[in-house]
Order: sequence, then C-alpha cells, then structure tokens
Amino acid sequence: MATILTTTSSFKERDNETTRRLAAAGHRILFSPLGRRLGEDDAVALFAEHDPIGIVAGVEPLTDRVMAAAPSLKAIARCGTGLDSVDLEAARARGIVVSNTPGAPALAVAELAVGHILGALRRIAEADRLIREGNWTALSGGLLGARTVGIVGFGRIGQRVAELVTPFGGRLIAADPFAEAKAAANKGVELVALDTLLAEADVVTLHAAPGTVRLGAEELARCRAGAILVNTARGDLVDEGALLAALQAGRLAGAALDVFAEEPYAGPLAALPGVTMTAHMGSYAAESRSLQEREALDNLLADLVRIGAVAP
Repeated sequence: MATILTTTSSFKERDNETTRRLAAAGHRILFSPLGRRLGEDDAVALFAEHDPIGIVAGVEPLTDRVMAAAPSLKAIARCGTGLDSVDLEAARARGIVVSNTPGAPALAVAELAVGHILGALRRIAEADRLIREGNWTALSGGLLGARTVGIVGFGRIGQRVAELVTPFGGRLIAADPFAEAKAAANKGVELVALDTLLAEADVVTLHAAPGTVRLGAEELARCRAGAILVNTARGDLVDEGALLAALQAGRLAGAALDVFAEEPYAGPLAALPGVTMTAHMGSYAAESRSLQEREALDNLLADLVRIGAVAP
C-alpha cells in the first residue's frame, strides 16, 4: 500500500471521485497531518516517516533534500500557481513529475488584490484601527475610478484584475514582456515598459511570476509620488527594506501586502499605519480553494496513471 500525502496547511476536499479512486487502488491518503505550513525540516521528517508515492503540495520548500527523504516519490501536484517552491531540476533528475493548478486561484487572488486596492485608497484598515483605539476620525481617501492602475504581470491573474477594475473607470496599464499588445488592448489595457508604469501608476499591483521582477530602492524611487503598492504574488518581488524606506520617507502613500519574503511576517512594516497586511491568503476563497484541491488531486491521479501506479 502506497501513501498519498497532502502537505497544504488545510485540505477540505477529502471525499470525492478522485480520492475514492485512489483509495480503491489500494493507496492510503494522509491529509495535512501537521495542519500548518511546513518548513524544510518538517517536510524531510514527514516524507521520511511516510515515504509517499505522490503529494499534493502547498508552498513548503520541496528541495532535493526533501525529495531524497521519500525514495518512492513519483509525482508532485502543487495546489496553486507558482512552482518556485519546487526544485524542478532535482525533480527531473529523480524522475518526479510536477504539476500545478494555474487557473484555479486566479479569480480569488485577483479579488483580494482589488480588495486591497480599494482598502488602501479608502484607508479602511487604518480607519478601523483608529476607531478601535477610541479615535473617531474620518480619513480622506481617493477614488479608484480617478486613478491609473498599473498591473505588473499580465497573465491569468493580472488579466482578471483588469476585468474587475474596468467598471470603476480610470486608466489601466500593464507591464509584461510576454503579453501581446492586441490582447491587452482588447481588455482596455495599454502595455508599457516597467519604468513607464512605475512613473505613471497611482496604484502598482504585482502579479508577475517569481524571479521576473524585483522592486528595489531604484525601482521604488521611480514610482509616482504618493503611489500605493499592492503585492499578492510573491514576497521576493519586493525588497522589503527598500519598501519600508520608501514608505517612511513618504515617497509611497501606502502598501497592501499578502506575501512576504519570510512568513509568518513579523517585521517593521507592521508598525506603519499606511500598510495593510494579510496572511498569504490570496487563494483562500472557499470556492477557489476547493477547485484548486480537486484539480491538484486530478493532476496527481493522471500522473500516477501515466507511470503505472494506478490502473487507467
């Protein structure tokens, strides 16, 4: 009997056609035994204990060391978009098939990004904190429809953000070297260079792939004065020290962050009133999360069938 292991912090899709088929094939399915995000040592210990043939993975670091702890491992199905947490070269060398679910979380992440944009413009979290401190102050914000929104990365999520923001009015621009100008124009979006976007956007929202963009001190210095930065993509897209300096200097008016270089985050950005933070929950809408989990399980089953671990 082989083990199928889920390593996401939570996993709700426990009884469906795919899990029943895997169980019928004689596999034991072990769901999120630790109930939290795994570090590398956690993953090594868990893999060594259970030696799974396949895993539905979260964002834990799946390094060569982790994979070595599970000699039976043949398939990794990421529950989510990014594959930056997986050492793809090590997986290829070990004959491990890797898949992801790029479409499933798009709407959930896009909606959170737009929620953060509106929250930052209208200073909702800041006003909430003041009231809880006994300070009844009506804060002056700004209209989304009167702003230029710059979308960095115009893939599935970036395009969804454009669709959601369009009804508010305003101008939409995007920077993505792989996007087609005609396709962007069809969505009412103008493709521009990253430097142009930073200089012209009132709101900069990040949806680029890991490793393709990094906003450091030089890039943030090019941002329009008073701009707001939103990051629901990956923490490494932004130099947090440079962001802190830009906010403290008043160069940026605010930031809304769902992702960080190290998580859980416990750094100095948390002390700034113009910063709103959420706990890497972009995909954590019930409907989207269920879809991701089902797709990841389906991907895993398909790969196990292909390698002969499960009958067609």
